[in-house]
Amino acid sequence: MNRRTALALVLALSGLLCGCGSGSGSGPQDEAPSSADAERPFWQAEFDGEEGARPSATSWNTETGNRDAEGWGNNELQFYTDDAANSGLDGEGDLLISARPAPAGSRLPCYTREFCPWTSARLTTEGKAALRHGRVEVRAKLPTGTGLLPAIWMLGDNGAEWPAQGELDICEVVGGEPRTVHGTAHGPTYFNENGVGGSVTLPADASTTFHTYAVDKRPRRVTWSVDGKPYFTLTPSKLPAPRDWVFEQDMHLLLNVAVGGDWPGPPDASTPSPATMTVDYVRFYGTGRA
Repeated sequence: MNRRTALALVLALSGLLCGCGSGSGSGPQDEAPSSADAERPFWQAEFDGEEGARPSATSWNTETGNRDAEGWGNNELQFYTDDAANSGLDGEGDLLISARPAPAGSRLPCYTREFCPWTSARLTTEGKAALRHGRVEVRAKLPTGTGLLPAIWMLGDNGAEWPAQGELDICEVVGGEPRTVHGTAHGPTYFNENGVGGSVTLPADASTTFHTYAVDKRPRRVTWSVDGKPYFTLTPSKLPAPRDWVFEQDMHLLLNVAVGGDWPGPPDASTPSPATMTVDYVRFYGTGRA
């Protein structure tokens, strides 16, 4: 029994002892959770499975490409694939999302040049799981180095085009700032470099150890934290006029490792390869869809 299976058994036994169900279902959860439910996730991904297996298609979508996505909006250099080399399980209860130099002769179409020099992965829970009110937690180690931009983030399910869709960046670690974690909100009138957020400094590079990156998403209030320590809270009063608050909706999760682009700049000879985001678990507490 690996550590993820053991944890799942403990959670299951806890549910039996308190007389509660699993908390997951096929429809929206509109009522506020009880205090007991608030500390038990209504949706979670623990990444059990054999080494090299792909993440569960029941929980995750894998987005692919680059050119047709216009460099993913940031002139990025990676081509997202659905290959296990870019997103697969390690057999120890972790998901590995790895950016790697593109194989020789791969000829992957790129937006800013003829072919993308890197491959990576971008996973989403769109249409599968979303958080409305409550907390999302992701325990992960993030790759650091020149030209890298690993991200754990959320997009709104309101059907609008970005940025009116709404975006919450739970954490981003950019390029040569390996100890700085950024948390940012984007909306209709505050996006890209005008996003509203904060940052926190880790005691060591984000690649050296696991941290729990979280957002508490409450009515008219969103709080970012690392390892349970809040570092920024957003309310409508902190937004620029006309204070377009678009976060009272279901929002799905995204995990990706980008390479190059407008913010981190290009990779160089010092950029690690592979550059891997290691995800221990993802958990949604509160209300939403699962």
